[in-house]
Amino acid sequence: MEITEFVEALRLDGALLAAAAEEAGPDAPIPACPEWRMRDLVAHVGRVHHWAARYVTEGLEQPSTPDAAPDLADQELVPWLREGHHRLVVALHEAPPSLAAWAFLPAPSPLAFWARRQAHETAIHRADAQQALGATLTPLPPAFAADGIDEILTGIHSQKRSRVRTTKPKTLRVRATDAADAEWTVHLSEAPARTLRTSGKPGGAGADDPADLSIEGPAEALYLTLWNRAPWNGLTVKGDEALVRLWEEHGGI
Repeated sequence: MEITEFVEALRLDGALLAAAAEEAGPDAPIPACPEWRMRDLVAHVGRVHHWAARYVTEGLEQPSTPDAAPDLADQELVPWLREGHHRLVVALHEAPPSLAAWAFLPAPSPLAFWARRQAHETAIHRADAQQALGATLTPLPPAFAADGIDEILTGIHSQKRSRVRTTKPKTLRVRATDAADAEWTVHLSEAPARTLRTSGKPGGAGADDPADLSIEGPAEALYLTLWNRAPWNGLTVKGDEALVRLWEEHGGI
């Protein structure tokens, strides 16, 4: 996907998140994060947006943690969220392709990293807000969802902080049925997961390699399930279901 596509996805999902948060109210529980209420979700996303915007506007090259959310009354939280979201969208839109800034996942450029990461961060938490409201989730385009699967498998769970690990090596095959060449083979062990982009075509790379568990379904369903925002029964699951439980218990970030 192009950087402009990620920025547009961020713009749309951020607006939907704020609208759902406003309608649901600050005390609405977040189903995927039982310890959170809507005010906690809004504070988290707002902190991340303000933090990311600084990397893009100031070209910061050292890692840091997001600043604490300001001490705001409940009725001030959503406007603050909207302000930070707008600032981030404008920053990404106006940033030069040559932007030099810190990034924590491999990407073609720092600008590509921040646009992609913030688009997916916002999409997942927009789903949280809509689930808290009890609203139908806004559909995700298959290409965007497939990209998000790629990010979580090849990027996020390749990091040391991932807890999806097994004492005995296991292999997980993930395939999106509505996106081109959207298949991944995940090698699990006591080390962080090692994921390869494979081909679902007969005779293609990795197509005939055995897997302990295979899961497939529409890209959006896979995306939400791998983020533990949707149940596994919406997917076709074959093989060692202990790996499903492993992901449910340790796949959170």
